[in-house]
Amino acid sequence: MRYSKLFVPTLREVPAEAEIESHKLMIRAGLIRRFASGIYNFLPLGYKVFRNIENIIREEMDKQDGQELHMSALIPAEVLKESGRWDVFGPEMFKLRDRSNREFCLGPTHEESFTVSIRNEVRSYKALPQILYQIQTKFRDEIRPRFGVMRSREFIMKDAYSFDADEHGLDVSYKKMHDAYCAIFDRCGLDYTVVQADSGAMGGSGSEEFMVKSAVGEAAIAYCNSCGYAANDEKAQCVEPRTEIVSTKSIEKVKTPDIGTIDDLCNFFGCQPALFAKTLIYKADDEVVAAVVRGDRELNETKLTNLLGCVELEMADAETVMKVTGAQVGFAGPVGLKIKTIADLEVKHMADFITGANETDYHYSNVNLSDCNIEVFWDIRNIVEGDKCPVCGEPVKIDRGIEVGHIFKLGTKYSEALGCRFLDENGKEKPMIMGSYGIGVARTMAAVIEQNCDEKGIIWPLGVAPYKVIVIPVNTSKEEQMEMAERIYKNLLSLGLEVLLDDRNERAGVKFNDADLIGIPVRITVGKRASEGFVEYKLRKDEESQDIAEADIMSRIADDIGMS
Repeated sequence: MRYSKLFVPTLREVPAEAEIESHKLMIRAGLIRRFASGIYNFLPLGYKVFRNIENIIREEMDKQDGQELHMSALIPAEVLKESGRWDVFGPEMFKLRDRSNREFCLGPTHEESFTVSIRNEVRSYKALPQILYQIQTKFRDEIRPRFGVMRSREFIMKDAYSFDADEHGLDVSYKKMHDAYCAIFDRCGLDYTVVQADSGAMGGSGSEEFMVKSAVGEAAIAYCNSCGYAANDEKAQCVEPRTEIVSTKSIEKVKTPDIGTIDDLCNFFGCQPALFAKTLIYKADDEVVAAVVRGDRELNETKLTNLLGCVELEMADAETVMKVTGAQVGFAGPVGLKIKTIADLEVKHMADFITGANETDYHYSNVNLSDCNIEVFWDIRNIVEGDKCPVCGEPVKIDRGIEVGHIFKLGTKYSEALGCRFLDENGKEKPMIMGSYGIGVARTMAAVIEQNCDEKGIIWPLGVAPYKVIVIPVNTSKEEQMEMAERIYKNLLSLGLEVLLDDRNERAGVKFNDADLIGIPVRITVGKRASEGFVEYKLRKDEESQDIAEADIMSRIADDIGMS
């Protein structure tokens, strides 16, 4: 491709709308443009990278017996109602009606579509297993789209679904997808970690996320360097302490006027947050519940949701708090509380602690478990750095991460709900055992940039680069430079490489800056030494360049790009 023909509107200035490095560079390098809030158009250079990632995904999925198809993005409501998920996604799901008033949604995911398709076509165990996948647009009305294509309202996913006759078959399919994902992200040049994860609205018995470590990641990853344990913050287990409870005092009500925060209470009582048990009031579907955690801890709403088995969990409003506790927000406590109360495992090992008195402007001090109305003790808090690893007991570390892939063992959640059954070798009808496997294609592209960039721009790994080589004649008015540049360009094209020839009548500095910004892995500069048969050869990832003979270019390219 000749640069003079390329539609790549690069920008020198950092766009005001961009918050993270990948978003800034995708706009500056002319890869994407914002169309509306959370909606982006891919321009030619960006779409080439996008398709390279798609092709890597296809190749690795096909190696593991995956079969590509294409499902409609428009899903009839009755299918999701049949599975019980029409209301699970809540306001994130785009819902609409056709001219006959029939309800549809723009697919946020496609478990139901695949399950119904298999249900209608497969009846015998002889047709199993099946692994089907698509690369298709998904729609989710994010309340706060951010970070460019990292969290958008329209995005493209590779989603795959496996159908097996038994749990062993699911294990085999799951392992195939795990291996495919590792190969995909390796080929994309990503440094990633596989972590245990919560299945969320997808359901199922187990899942893993493929996380790219990044300071801008929206998820926290807890990991242990000693044994290799890794889990996201929604899933990471907190180990129950084994401290002995020793109570030395009796409960006492203390007037605490206008004090409602942990910091204010610490100042008032002259103690640390760990001595407090804070009580949070939630609405879990139609039930109001209380959750108690230590004062220096954060409640993990995913763990609480899973424990309660509710569809929606939200903080109770001030009116509801007043109704169930008799006090304003900030004064709730487990003493005498008459709603279901769940406490974290740490609370089980607290003594002589401080908590709200369910009376405005009052707290209790010297509280013990015998004073409280707690029904269940459970792990409902976020893990923090230094907590014990649930596997080996060593301290865990916490990093931020970008989720690029997620694999689920769904089991029979959808096959039971949607009647996706088969006849086994004995003629007995059984539900198929399912798995679900997703990769965010644009999110993967952004994650590649987050890990592969510098102050000059993007540094594309070879596997996903839009062009592998850029040839830059320093002065297009010099005939010998242009002749050599054209010759090198055509020779590289003959090898089947994607090559960019910067034939613009621009200053060399402009060309070099653009080449660095858009991140082409290999730069060949044809300059003053063209008359001697030499070019300047430089890898984007390296600081230094070197002069090599034109005759040596092909062998050097073969070595650096890995051509046989």
